[in-house]
Amino acid sequence: MPNANEDTPALSQVQQRAVSELLRVAPVADDLARRFEEAGFSLALVGGSVRDALLGRLGNDLDFTTDARPEDVLKIVRPWADAVWDVGIAFGTVGAQKQARVEGVERCFQIEVTTYRSEAYDRTSRKPEVSYGDSIEQDLVRRDFTVNAMAVALPEKDFIDPHGGLEDLAARVLRTPGTPEESFSDDPLRMMRAARFAAQLDFEVAPEVVTAMTEMAERIEIVSAERVRDELNKLILSDHPRKGLTLLVDTGLADRVLPELPALRLERDEHHRHKDVYDHTLIVLEQAIALEENGPDLTLRLAALLHDIGKPRTRRFEKDGRVSFHHHEVVGAKMTKKRMTALKYSNELVKDVSRLVELHLRFHGYGTGEWTDSAVRRYVRDAGPLLDRLHKLTRSDCTTRNKRRAAALSRAYDGLEERISQLQEQEELDAIRPDLDGNQIMEILGVKPGPAVGQAYKHLLELRLENGPMDYDAAVAALKEWWAGQN
Repeated sequence: MPNANEDTPALSQVQQRAVSELLRVAPVADDLARRFEEAGFSLALVGGSVRDALLGRLGNDLDFTTDARPEDVLKIVRPWADAVWDVGIAFGTVGAQKQARVEGVERCFQIEVTTYRSEAYDRTSRKPEVSYGDSIEQDLVRRDFTVNAMAVALPEKDFIDPHGGLEDLAARVLRTPGTPEESFSDDPLRMMRAARFAAQLDFEVAPEVVTAMTEMAERIEIVSAERVRDELNKLILSDHPRKGLTLLVDTGLADRVLPELPALRLERDEHHRHKDVYDHTLIVLEQAIALEENGPDLTLRLAALLHDIGKPRTRRFEKDGRVSFHHHEVVGAKMTKKRMTALKYSNELVKDVSRLVELHLRFHGYGTGEWTDSAVRRYVRDAGPLLDRLHKLTRSDCTTRNKRRAAALSRAYDGLEERISQLQEQEELDAIRPDLDGNQIMEILGVKPGPAVGQAYKHLLELRLENGPMDYDAAVAALKEWWAGQN
C-alpha cells in the first residue's frame, strides 16, 4: 500500500479496514473507476469520503478526484449516471446521481468528480482562481486539512496519505497539509471550515492553526457573504456547535462574520448582578438543540443564538444597582434582521428568526398568574406557525441554577401549553380571524374598498381575540355599533 506507515502496523490495519468499508458501502466506485481506466484516466476516492469511511460514517455522498479534464469527465459519466449536472464545472467539478444495490438495499449515491486542481485568492478577489493539476499529490496538498487530504486510488485500492492525515484522524486533531498561513491565503474560508469541522467531528484544532486563524482573521472579509453563510449554517447545524462558535469568537473571526455574538461578552458590573450573556446564549442554544424532535432545526438554532443580541445596546445600570435590558427583544429583532440580511439569508428565514427573537420574552410578560382566554389567543396569534419553535425557545431560555425558580417557570409554561391545548379544542386558534370577512363588512356597512374596511376588520379581530368567537348576528351588531361611533 503506497504511503502506508510500515512502522505502524495498527495504522495499516485501519487503512485496510477503511478500504474494506469503502468497498462494502460503495461498490459503485469500482464500476465508475473501471470506466475512467478504460478511457485512460485515473480515479480516486478522496477527502471527506475517505475521512468518513475511517470514522465509520460514510454515507451516500461520494467525492472523487481525477486527472481527466471536466469535458472528459462528462463524456465518461453521462452514459453511466442516472443524472448529471455541471453547475460546478467552472471549478472543475461534475456532479452525478447513481442508483445502486448495496447489500440487498437500493441506494441513491450523490457523486462529485473533480479534476486535480489548485486554487487561490488574490488580495482583492472574492472568488478563487482555479488551475488544473496533473498529479494526485499536487491535488492533495491544496486541500484544507490533513484529515481531508487522504485518497484511495481505484480500482487498485491503494491508500494515499502523504500528509499524515491518518495519524491526525486518530489523534482527532485538525492540521493543514502545508503551513496554515499558506492554506488560509489560498482560501480564507478555510478558517471557518476549521471551526465547522471542529463542531461536526468534535476534533481539536492544532495550536499553530488557531494562531494563524487569529492573525489572519481579517482575510475572511474578502470571502462572499453566501460562502460565509453556508459554512456558518453547517457549523450551527452540527452536533457540537458551541465548540465551533467558541473558536470563531476566540480567534476574532466572529468579529467579522457575526459580531453580535462576541459583543455578548459584557463586562460584569462590580456586584456581578447579571449573568454572562454570552455563556447564557450558548447554554440556550444547547438546551434548544436538546428539545429538537425531527433533526437539526436551523430556524430554532439561529433564534437561540441571536435571541439576546439586543442586550448590549439596551443595558442600563439602574439607581438601585440592578442591571436592566428594557426592550432588548425589539432591538434584537431589528439587529437579527440586519445581520441575517447581510449574510444573504432568505427573506422567509430572516422573517421567522427575527419574529422568534421579538417574541422570546412574551411569556414572561404575563407573569405566573392564570392566563386569560384573551391572552392565550393573542400569544397563539402572534406566534402563528412558529408556535412550536417559540415553545422550545422559551423553555430553553431558562438557565437559572435556582432549581426552585426553574421548576416554577417550567410549571408556568406547562400551564400555558395546557391552556392553549384546551382552547384549541374549542376554537380554531391556529387561524384566528374576525367573525366577518372583508366582503361582509362592505356589504353590511355599504362601503367600498378602502381604509374603513381595514379599520373595521382590525376592530372585529380585537373583539375576537378578547371575547372569543361570536355568532353572525352578534358580530353584525358589534360592527354596526363600532361604525356608529366612527360617524
